[in-house]
Amino acid sequence: MSHNPIRPWRNIDRRKSRQIRVGKVLVGGDAPISVQTMTNTITHDIAATLDQVQRAAAAGADIVRISTPDVESTAALKAIVAESPVPIVADIHFHYKRAIEAAEAGAACLRINPGNIGDASRVREVVKAAKDHGCSIRIGVNAGSLERHLLEKYGEPCPDAMVESGLDHIKLLQDNDFHEFKISVKASDVFLAAAAYQALADATDAPIHLGITEAGGLVSGTVKSAIGLGNLLWMGIGDTIRVSLSADPVEEVKVGYEILKSLGLRHRGVTIISCPSCARQGFDVIKTVSALEDRLAHVTTSMSLSIIGCVVNGPGEALMTDIGFTGGGAGHGMVYMAGKQSHRMSNDQMIDHIVELVEEKAAAIEAANAETANAEVGATAAE
Repeated sequence: MSHNPIRPWRNIDRRKSRQIRVGKVLVGGDAPISVQTMTNTITHDIAATLDQVQRAAAAGADIVRISTPDVESTAALKAIVAESPVPIVADIHFHYKRAIEAAEAGAACLRINPGNIGDASRVREVVKAAKDHGCSIRIGVNAGSLERHLLEKYGEPCPDAMVESGLDHIKLLQDNDFHEFKISVKASDVFLAAAAYQALADATDAPIHLGITEAGGLVSGTVKSAIGLGNLLWMGIGDTIRVSLSADPVEEVKVGYEILKSLGLRHRGVTIISCPSCARQGFDVIKTVSALEDRLAHVTTSMSLSIIGCVVNGPGEALMTDIGFTGGGAGHGMVYMAGKQSHRMSNDQMIDHIVELVEEKAAAIEAANAETANAEVGATAAE
């Protein structure tokens, strides 16, 4: 909410981590928490995969992961990387040679799973390829594919087993003088994942990739991810996130941003604060919000918009948002700007009017940001 001061009780103290690079994206340290997704197309269908990558990037994805299960996939990767607007992570399982091929094809990062990538000699070959081609690596521990000796030791997937797997693999990379890595310890069980991530955060300074794996469909998976990731992020744990949904990858990006925005950790696009509506509403709140979400999806400038059906909470919510509309009577409502009453507007013209106001404000903010940036460049040059 850009016109309000930051309140100290909203601050989250992020865990201190090393910083690495995934292509042009910094991960860890003081870098913004990045949002990732993963394509679900057949990778060697280059057109379909690129379309999905580009749509995800347009929705705000900072990094996109692509599965490379076979030679055809790694062969297609070079063309995909060349056209991708964001860094590409190659997802490697079972065959270490796919990792080498992906590095040669230009992947920015290689995701390898300790439970099925193979022995130390294979890891050494992957590390060499990563070094030779400027790739980072994500150690991707998953509760569903832990190494056999750890399952025998602990009897079942548990936080200790997951963290031990991750630390063993960290040592393998460090023994090969490789330090450009991040790590995840994912599980579909929220309790298991949260406990593993908390223990991992204490055990290493590596950047942490957060995820609740195989979270489910759009609604159930969103809820599970919001609980699991939200609590960890609130504790300051996490440098990059992926929301895993049985849905369009664009939806994963949207949910990821909503989780970060709700915690004040990222700011992108219009945050709509709206009531669930009731018999007091002066206009159809649900249809209005749906229409505004669709028509304002292109706005990337951070701002807040309140859409409240009546005067019970409307004026109070409008005090805390950049733009607001509160339902009134006789087919009209009140428009608020920067928390203050501005003018009345008819309900039937309200959607078009709010879209216009948001776009105007976004343009003004971007112009001011550009002017500030130019002034800073000028001041630096003068020095």
